[in-house]
Amino acid sequence: MAHPSQLGFQDAASPVMEELLHFHDHTLMVVFLISTLVLYIILTTVTTKLTNKFILDSQEIEIIWTLLPAMILIFIALPSLRILYLMDEINSPHLTIKTIGHQWYWSYEYTDYETIAFDSYMIPTQDLMPGQFRLLETDHRMVIPVESPTRILVSADDVLHSWAVPSLGIKMDAVPGRLNQTAFIVSRPGVYYGQCSEICGANHSFMPVVVEAVTLKYFEGWSSLMIEDA
Repeated sequence: MAHPSQLGFQDAASPVMEELLHFHDHTLMVVFLISTLVLYIILTTVTTKLTNKFILDSQEIEIIWTLLPAMILIFIALPSLRILYLMDEINSPHLTIKTIGHQWYWSYEYTDYETIAFDSYMIPTQDLMPGQFRLLETDHRMVIPVESPTRILVSADDVLHSWAVPSLGIKMDAVPGRLNQTAFIVSRPGVYYGQCSEICGANHSFMPVVVEAVTLKYFEGWSSLMIEDA
């Protein structure tokens, strides 16, 4: 959960998000070192009164400042490609949930069960209970078991939407007539908040995503209650 004046990312709640945080720190360190080197060269060039003809016209230096950036790009690209493949990998999911974006709410269908399907609307400010978050709470949460591979099928009913939960490292576009999929594993129990991340109309800011990760025993009890209510 993000908080006011937060500078960094939210705490990772999935293995993919942990990898993304490590890659961010890795790349930021590379950028910091490059910026420091460039600043040093600029200051040295501005302040010195000496001129070296071997620096002004040197084949060796030109080779170095051509190869060095290429090596740095490879140093960044290799872990980036690895994470891209990890994010695209879907291996034998234990649970599949179909998520459909509407103007302006989400609907969820647990395709492994015949009767578990519900709509998820934002709770108006005047109806919030103490401790609930404004513009982030919904009347029905998407409940999933922890440490279980979960596949999300994302589509839309009307216009473009985007199903995003930052702490899980997920952002998948919901396109009418197209079925996109992604997968994740939640590392620990908790409630994780997200929002629609594609401008979809007047109430774009009022269609939050709430994912509640629970133990397998609690999930089985919740699913049994949902089937009985249906």
